[in-house]
Amino acid sequence: MTGPAFTGLIVKELWGHRRRLAGSLVAVFLGVAFLTGTLVLGDTMAKSIDRFFANAYAGTDVTVRNATTVTDMPGQLRGEIDGSAVDRVRAVAGVAVAEPVVQGSGQVLGVDGKIIESDGPRIAGNWITDPELNAYQIVEGRAPRTPDEVVINRATADRGKLKIGDRTVVLTPQRVPVTLVGITKFGEDDGFGDTSFTAFTLEGMRKHVIPGDDKVTAVTIRAASGVSQETLTERIRPVLPPGAEAVTGEELAAQDRERVDQFLGIFRTALAAFGGVALLVAAFSIHNTFAITVAQRTRESALLRVVGASRRQILTLVSAEAVAIGAIATVAGLAGGIGCAALLKLLFASFGMGLVAQGLVISLGTLLIAAPVGLVVTLLSALGPALRAAKVPPLAALREVAAERPGPSDSRIVIGSVLAAVAVGGIVWGALTESMTMAGAGAVMCLIVMVVLGPVVARPAAMIAGAPAARWRGVPGVLARDNATRSPRRTAGAATALMVGVGVVTLMTVFAGSLRASVEDGVAGSFHGALVVNAGSNERGGYNPRVADEVARLPQVENAAGLGQGAVRVGSDNADVRIADPARLGKVLALDVAAGSLATADTFAVSQDAADDHRWRVGSPVPVTFADGSKQTFTIGAIYRNDDVAGDYLMPRTAWSAHNRQALDRVTFIELKPGASAADAHKAIEALVKPYGTPEVQDRDAYIASQSEEMNAFLGIVYAMLALAIIIALLGIANTLALSVHERTRELGLLRAVGATRGQVRSMVRWESVIVALFGTAGGIGLGILLGWALTRALGNPFAAETLALSIIALVGALAGILAAIRPARRASRLAALTAIAAP
Repeated sequence: MTGPAFTGLIVKELWGHRRRLAGSLVAVFLGVAFLTGTLVLGDTMAKSIDRFFANAYAGTDVTVRNATTVTDMPGQLRGEIDGSAVDRVRAVAGVAVAEPVVQGSGQVLGVDGKIIESDGPRIAGNWITDPELNAYQIVEGRAPRTPDEVVINRATADRGKLKIGDRTVVLTPQRVPVTLVGITKFGEDDGFGDTSFTAFTLEGMRKHVIPGDDKVTAVTIRAASGVSQETLTERIRPVLPPGAEAVTGEELAAQDRERVDQFLGIFRTALAAFGGVALLVAAFSIHNTFAITVAQRTRESALLRVVGASRRQILTLVSAEAVAIGAIATVAGLAGGIGCAALLKLLFASFGMGLVAQGLVISLGTLLIAAPVGLVVTLLSALGPALRAAKVPPLAALREVAAERPGPSDSRIVIGSVLAAVAVGGIVWGALTESMTMAGAGAVMCLIVMVVLGPVVARPAAMIAGAPAARWRGVPGVLARDNATRSPRRTAGAATALMVGVGVVTLMTVFAGSLRASVEDGVAGSFHGALVVNAGSNERGGYNPRVADEVARLPQVENAAGLGQGAVRVGSDNADVRIADPARLGKVLALDVAAGSLATADTFAVSQDAADDHRWRVGSPVPVTFADGSKQTFTIGAIYRNDDVAGDYLMPRTAWSAHNRQALDRVTFIELKPGASAADAHKAIEALVKPYGTPEVQDRDAYIASQSEEMNAFLGIVYAMLALAIIIALLGIANTLALSVHERTRELGLLRAVGATRGQVRSMVRWESVIVALFGTAGGIGLGILLGWALTRALGNPFAAETLALSIIALVGALAGILAAIRPARRASRLAALTAIAAP
């Protein structure tokens, strides 16, 4: 066969089977679009963050700050330094402007008297008068002039419905009545990410937020003309007070960007994983489509061999079809990825994870990743069918050839059984030994087992899934079951795509449910009181610790203890600590003290896990470094087993307050007196906390449930993002049915000829689709439960499979089968009997 003739044949085959291959094209398009969308979204976030830091440090040449770090969290305020640093720096040659920076916690109340919510830090700071050093600009009103005037960023003002001239309150945590005189923007944005920023005058900060005039958070410096950042930094360092350091603006931006990039990297990896799942499901759909079309063209391939086509040309023919489909779908997918990225932004915003960006960023790297992936996935998916087509002998043109082998080979059964045993063994061993590596290896092998054993399991599974249809739907149900079992390879191929999607959804459901159960059981096991005052989900927020004292004085209350949160360095490691009066906390929480006692207010306590890791016991010294750079060695006074609420380190409030002038409580646990009315206590506490920004008063059950709210948001995002994989799987089932209907045209005509109605034909095709979907859904749920159990056990969490959620997944799977069959069933029912009988 000559080159031009062969090229013409490729075009003819593509055009002649365009409807059969349309499902593959759509599957590739959706997979590439989703992958492109996730990559674009990641690039957009990175660009947005770069812009934020560029604005933040655009005019800053050098910053003097505390040299101590106690946390890796981005945006965390450092400890203070001696205020003498300001005058020392101003006297250095080459310093044009040096301004003190005083910052702390400042939470603004909206018109409703409640704290204006934000997911980022809620900061109060002094207004920087030099416009080149200040990243914020006044866009409405004016800068503050007196200690009781403030300006706030636009996003905070809009959320709190505040306008120029309004009187409101800033909690520092004391109530500070203020007048709003200005609204700011951070560069071109309404805020620095989701940070709430309130600016006082320097006098106002030292009067209301950080009392005194001997400490500053930092000194921000602009160099004189001709003086480089590095040169000025070297000049400043010799004059700094102990514990302070000088950092160039470029270095400061790079450090903050690096911390944020660590969190962004995890997020981008998760997005790419979702894109990978969508492409994997698409690969199964493409493979099944090509496998069916190649099988249906067996005689055609044999005829081509008879007229002189070589095996290589047959292989090239099928591969060229795959490349053409992959190329068209990939180009369309790259374009569709832009819209997908925009939809993903809206999705994350709807779940409280708004992404600040002025536009989508499409990088060359995204194109270089997504385009080859789309082509390679399509080609690899079609490679197996192409190789089978190349092996068709010329004599096959002279006889009737079955489209597919009726059953799996013995070698497939043996190999698949061995692989299944190894996969299950790896998963179970990983779970029992808490080895994520072993459990992960077993999970990957499960995917191989699905492909190998799918045709082996398909026939008995379809018989079981089709039994209700055969019993209740009469002849159409029996025929649907028989059609599903007739070609186990085809049924398995269509179901596997759905199995992967459902399996991942089930895995995430089990994983999140287990984490939620772990959190809820831990909190429920620790707290047995009636009520809680909860600051909310923002870990950087809180309220005045006086709340616990005032609540404890109510006539209905037996005991009340507040719990705060902070960061220190324990030895050489950064660590989170809980802040409380240990004696009072021990009365409202069941901490299960293993050694020592929490009887005194100055007891430093650690969890059993922390003690085991460091080989500590009661009386062991623990060196602690605070954010201000000061160091203190504590002696362990108690070791407790229940750390779900108290964490690994429980620090006395007296010790914490000596190094932090703005202590905040995040939660207050309340135990009522015997016989006291919970409703009356709830009402009294709500009235009491109103001046403190109205933190939420919850009963015990509501508080326990609130601790897992983030899991619900996580699951919502997972379900929404994996919905695309399910849609691609449904396209695969629909495409398989459409190709099956085309193959059985003559059979369907005979059924109509012997009296089958159009409704019966539609019912037969629908039930066949439901059987395939139930097979894929049941397999996916089983696989997801197994992997979810292994993952949760490997992480040391309890296993919790939520029956309601899994039942909904199963129901959706059945409904998906009905939806996938709509078009093929309609087409099958509309076939004219005589025309169908005459079909080849």
